[in-house]
Amino acid sequence: MTFARRQIVAGLGTLIALPALAAPRGIVAQIAALKPGEYLWAPQVAPAGPVMVIVSLKRQIAFVYRNGVLIGATTVSTGKAGHETPTGVFTILQKHIDHKSNLYNAAPMPYMQRLTWDGIAMHAGNLPGYPASHGCVRMPLAFSKLLYEVTSLGLTVIITPDAAVPRVAPTPTMLKPGGAPAPVDAEQPVWDLTNVPAGPVSIVISAADRQMIVLRSGVTIGISPIRIAGTVEEPMAYSLKNRDADGFHWLRIGVPGDDGETGGELSTAERARLTIPEAFRARVAAIIEPGTTVVVTPDSLTAGDTGAKLTVLTTG
Repeated sequence: MTFARRQIVAGLGTLIALPALAAPRGIVAQIAALKPGEYLWAPQVAPAGPVMVIVSLKRQIAFVYRNGVLIGATTVSTGKAGHETPTGVFTILQKHIDHKSNLYNAAPMPYMQRLTWDGIAMHAGNLPGYPASHGCVRMPLAFSKLLYEVTSLGLTVIITPDAAVPRVAPTPTMLKPGGAPAPVDAEQPVWDLTNVPAGPVSIVISAADRQMIVLRSGVTIGISPIRIAGTVEEPMAYSLKNRDADGFHWLRIGVPGDDGETGGELSTAERARLTIPEAFRARVAAIIEPGTTVVVTPDSLTAGDTGAKLTVLTTG
């Protein structure tokens, strides 16, 4: 590491002190200046809470957030031509400190965190400064160990092809009670907990399909039609911090370099944009807990769509 730990902590700490401002230019510059194999790590600025990892293929950088606060960033090496790393929303399915590849001649994959059962994972590996893997997300060895220590099964990983990383904003309406929702003109919701009675929950909402998919441990347990007024121009993600007598409290993650607003509740008008059947909302609300992630995408989740490919919590 070529960056002073004190400087990193001070810069990341500023992100907490300025919740309504864009990320400080100092942190943006430090991340932009990272060389292959370098990383930033300051977990003490957010010692507890749900963790989310966002990987930008274009920037070859991974961002780590805990409790809505940026605690680390690292250079990565993702899939080379012909072995591209899939984009979309994934969950950590398996962890193994001393893993050997089942596909590539028992190649070592230290601190492996599996994202799909067909060979995609985050792990320590060589970082030449450009995409060079067979689809995995390679990270520096020291960083892989640090990340491994703060993650758990079911943690959400978002992989985006763009330099711009999905924004995370507070209080998505779909889980806020109040007022009878307008009827949704689509097929009836589906809900089945038979095969997955427990486990971490993630939610994906497709504006193109006008559909909400609820997954537990990477398995679909619910599908419901939804209605979104207006358009969804870009992916957005939400992470549940906690719930209390006042309801659900969702985190917005301010991405370095994002000039959008980074604090406060969504307006009444924004909350009113999303409508889902009340019975389905109540079922979802009953099973979510801190760490639950909601991702809203403008893309379709169905095969044959002409938009960008989106892999949703692949389980193989």
